[in-house]
Order: sequence, then structure tokens, then C-alpha cells
Amino acid sequence: MNNTIKDVIEAKNLYKSFQLGDNLVEVLKDINLNIKKGEFVSIMGPSGSGKSTLLYLLGGLDKPTSGSIKINGKELSVMNDKEESIMRRRDVGFVFQFYNLIPNLNVEENIMLPILLDGKKIKDYKEKLDEILEIVGLEDRREHTPRELSGGQQQRVAIARALVNDPDIILADEPIGNLDSKTGTDIMILLKKINEEKNKTIVQVTHSMEAAEYGNRIIKVKDGKVWYE
Repeated sequence: MNNTIKDVIEAKNLYKSFQLGDNLVEVLKDINLNIKKGEFVSIMGPSGSGKSTLLYLLGGLDKPTSGSIKINGKELSVMNDKEESIMRRRDVGFVFQFYNLIPNLNVEENIMLPILLDGKKIKDYKEKLDEILEIVGLEDRREHTPRELSGGQQQRVAIARALVNDPDIILADEPIGNLDSKTGTDIMILLKKINEEKNKTIVQVTHSMEAAEYGNRIIKVKDGKVWYE
């Protein structure tokens, strides 16, 4: 009997709204979305369309007003805070536009932060760390702090940190939005390599068609709804 879960992310009838004074602002409306293992999905849309909100909901960083989200077949809404926190550390890796690195920690320490937060022993992950540093091309920068790195190198650290717990899914919010075009291309090539060689499911939010085309599927969000062309 094959119990393989084909859809690693499943969103059904997803709504997100918030109160602004007397007005109810609907950010997302009736989103239905299935993402399969190994896919590289690009979510595109104009500013304010709800694309980043959708990404945060899919990763459990925000909660929907209504609807359901499953990660690897597990429904987020029935998880308690501890279970959800563990899911975010182990099943999902996050990459943000502004890197979110700790300034006074070096490259190795920033990468290993999720391992520490998960209560695991750093020494058990030495081989994993070496492998990841090689993948992102930072073997010679392991002792450097973020201020000693370029923007592209900092984003590589953030990608390495997202990989260290070996999650099935990587969610990236405008991963090259803060980089020049050449560095941005290098980062997209790296993400594509991780997708193909490590079979990681990647979902990125981007406003760049060039970046979006590194994925194998583009989903457009407009006025809070998903549009399929």
C-alpha cells in the first residue's frame, strides 16, 4: 500500500481579512491551492495583491480567517502552538528578502540556529553543515559575521539556514528583491539547483517574471484571488 503524500501543501477555501477602522479589508478570498512534492512554484502579483500574506499563511506564520491548510497532510488549525512551532522548524524553511540574520553571530552560528532552537546537538550536524556550506558556496566564509558579507552572501547564509533541518518545503518571500540583477540571478540558479538536486519543494513570492520563470509553475494573485491563465 502506497501512503505517499503527493500534495505537500494543500489550501482549501482560504480567506484572510482584517478590520481597519469601520472597514473590513479582505486580503485573500477563497484561495484553493495544491502544491506537489518537488515543485518549484512562483507566486506573482502586484503590490498589495495578497501574495506575501498567502505565503505566510502556507508556512503557518499567520492564521487564516477561515479555510484550511495542510502541510504534509497535517492540518495546521488543529496544531497547538508547540506543534506548529516544531512544524515550522522541521517541515518548512523560510527565506526572506532582508535575510533576517543575527548580526553578532558568524555564518556557521546563523546557519545552525534552527538546530539549537530544536534542542539538538550542534556536533551531530557537523557533516550536514559542511555539506550545506559547500552547496551555497560559503566554505571560506564560515567564521565571518553578516556585516563582513555581501548581500548575496547573506542571502546564501539564509538559504543554508533554511536547509539545515532538511525540510521538505522552502518558502521564499522576494528572495532577490534586495539584490542587484547579477547577484539575483546567482541566487535563483542556487534555488533551482536545490530544487532539482535535493528534490525540495520551493514556493517563492516574486514580482520579477525573470525570477518566476526559474520555477516550473506560476500562480498569479490579483485582488486577493488566484488566477490561472
